[in-house]
Amino acid sequence: MIKISQKHQKIIGIFLEKGEMQSSDVYAEMGKIGEKISLVTVKRALSQMVGEGLVETFGSGRSTSYHIIPKGRIFFDINAKQYVSVEPDKRFGLSRYNYDLLSAMPPDIFADDELKILKAATMEYKKRTADLPASIQKKELERLVIELSWKSSKIEGNTYTLLDTEKLILENKEAPGHSKKETQMILNHKDAFNYIRQNSARFTTLTRKNMEELHAILVKDLSVGLGLRAKPVGVTGSKYLPLDNINQITEAVDALSAAVSRMATPYAKALIALLGIGYIQPFEDGNKRTSRLMANALLISHSLSPLSYRSVDEDEYRGAMLVFYELNSIIPLKRIFIGQYVFAAQNYAVK
Repeated sequence: MIKISQKHQKIIGIFLEKGEMQSSDVYAEMGKIGEKISLVTVKRALSQMVGEGLVETFGSGRSTSYHIIPKGRIFFDINAKQYVSVEPDKRFGLSRYNYDLLSAMPPDIFADDELKILKAATMEYKKRTADLPASIQKKELERLVIELSWKSSKIEGNTYTLLDTEKLILENKEAPGHSKKETQMILNHKDAFNYIRQNSARFTTLTRKNMEELHAILVKDLSVGLGLRAKPVGVTGSKYLPLDNINQITEAVDALSAAVSRMATPYAKALIALLGIGYIQPFEDGNKRTSRLMANALLISHSLSPLSYRSVDEDEYRGAMLVFYELNSIIPLKRIFIGQYVFAAQNYAVK
């Protein structure tokens, strides 16, 4: 992963908001945000960004203009909370699927310092899970399943409490005042996680087949159609419109599968699956649930710690996903992923 300087980050932000520009336009916009740099410095920065594959040029001589390309979007650092605080129709993000995005994902989406954090957490996790008695393994598994089922469902608006979820999963006691749909959603999470653990060899990478299998478990008895959708869907709180043609959706899933296979580490595979399934929205419902469980499936298949998402802030998570949909930046969700992986590695001992 390349490190993008603050100056280049600011220029990327201008391109994302304003679109294609000439160097003089970039210079003027930099001045508007209080950056006192010369036109020569701006031109030098743009030349560097072209060399790094962040922007590309059109035309020549005085008519040369610049345009942001996927790599520049992918590593754009932005405050997701601030971005999504603006009304959807007033935000400057994309409203359509970016066909070039998944194919442009580089295999090394984690920086060296980020990988160091993840690998240290993995070492701690493997020490904690070594030689565990069967009774402790059982309790640890139950705890993770309960907390994952509760939090992943809560992100989708489910109102079961953590205590109610525990009673449902361990004692099969449905909580009063909740719909059958809420109850079934939580039970489906439990079944999906158990399926992943029992069939980990099937999830070394993402395929259309294993993604559809996982989705089918997560939406069981929820009146959701199976297989890739043939109808349009929208995203609440966003002007982004996912693909609405099943042939294009199929191609997008193939592109996601290729991107996941190309990733240099299992951590990267899990993160791209988490982002990509939500972005494509291949199913009529249950997409983000499928993305979270698929990320766990990829981690488990490589003997890494699964995530419970227990300590994640739901609004922060949704905001990070919206930033990826509209700006194609992985940075906000990458931060969440790293934090949740470290949390899981330190708090669970599920082999």
